[in-house]
Amino acid sequence: MTLVPIGWLSHESGVKIPTIRYYENIGLLPPPVRSESNRRMYPPEMAQRLRFIRHARQLGFDVEAIRRLADLALKPTTPCGEAHTIACARLRDIEDKIARLVAQRAEVLHMINTCAQGCIEKCGVIEILEDHTKCLHESH
Repeated sequence: MTLVPIGWLSHESGVKIPTIRYYENIGLLPPPVRSESNRRMYPPEMAQRLRFIRHARQLGFDVEAIRRLADLALKPTTPCGEAHTIACARLRDIEDKIARLVAQRAEVLHMINTCAQGCIEKCGVIEILEDHTKCLHESH
């Protein structure tokens, strides 16, 4: 079995060495084989798992979701219902965040539009921040 050092794995996967070690510590990667000089050594296919994890992180999946998805990826004949459920949950999180950002954007635009750009005592930005009842929405 061919094994590669952590530097090679980092280069091939685009994941930094400290991040690889972190993924080992939290169990996203299995513990590596150690050389006689105690260097971490990995099967080359671990680069694909790291690319998988990196992509999932870029899409905002949390560690537990990534752990489960990465484990499912190792079982190609398993039904994909659980993967679908995890992705749907992530989509709901994204949509909730978008809704909150849209509301925040509207509030900040409202502040900007009510600001006369005179003195602070008549500043719409300060006035709205001091008095939440002047906001467009109760929550944002």
